[in-house]
Amino acid sequence: MRVLFIGDIVGEPGREIVRKQLRDLKKAKKIDAVIANAENAAGGSGITRRIAEELEEFGVDVLTSGDHVWKKREIYEHLIRSDRLVRPANYPKSAPGSGSTCVEIEGKGTLGVINLIGRVFMEAVDCPFLRVTEEIEKLRKKTSMIVVDMHAEATSEKVAMGWFLDGKVSAVVGTHTHIQTADETVLPGGTAYITDCGMTGPYDSVIGRRKELIIERFMTQLPNRFEVANKDVRMSGVIIDLDGTTGRAKDVKRLQVRDEFAK
Repeated sequence: MRVLFIGDIVGEPGREIVRKQLRDLKKAKKIDAVIANAENAAGGSGITRRIAEELEEFGVDVLTSGDHVWKKREIYEHLIRSDRLVRPANYPKSAPGSGSTCVEIEGKGTLGVINLIGRVFMEAVDCPFLRVTEEIEKLRKKTSMIVVDMHAEATSEKVAMGWFLDGKVSAVVGTHTHIQTADETVLPGGTAYITDCGMTGPYDSVIGRRKELIIERFMTQLPNRFEVANKDVRMSGVIIDLDGTTGRAKDVKRLQVRDEFAK
């Protein structure tokens, strides 16, 4: 199975490049399944039911998220009902929704997806290392192909998770920092890994927001409104080739596609 993992979709510009490019990209690269982190898809922070369903219509099979998934309260009910949108598994079990899911990919088998959130420089949540073990045991009953979205701030925590899960899952893909790293690899146990697969949104910005506003915040330390930028829009991610029988990764490659018609 060939899986495309799309990095953090930021606002309307991020959604638009997915709309314009994804279907052709799937054909050109022979993609079987698409996972996308969409916690910032609504105005740069959060996600709504309409946007989640829209991204699914564009060709995304599973939507992962992170700490911003709770920004739009209307998503709570959709998290409960949907098997295509997941929230980090290591939030309390009483939180709406699920931290993992399995989807059937026509002609290719079942793909499992687990969403985790880090604890270093982030909120106090349950241990992702302990919780992911529970989720893997659950999904292993249905599939050998499991992709983990490790949504975290610290590179060390992501790298540690990659080594912890080597040989236990098909891939560990880092999200959250919006900057694509150059360390994609297949670890010795057969798990594909990258510290961060990058951002899908405007790159003439500071991680998706208008750069002059962010610079002003750094210089004055005064609060201001962070607005989504709109220039130099790109789709970033990784393409992972999986063995459908063993679930081991055979290859992982970085991807970045520009929107030549963006403002």
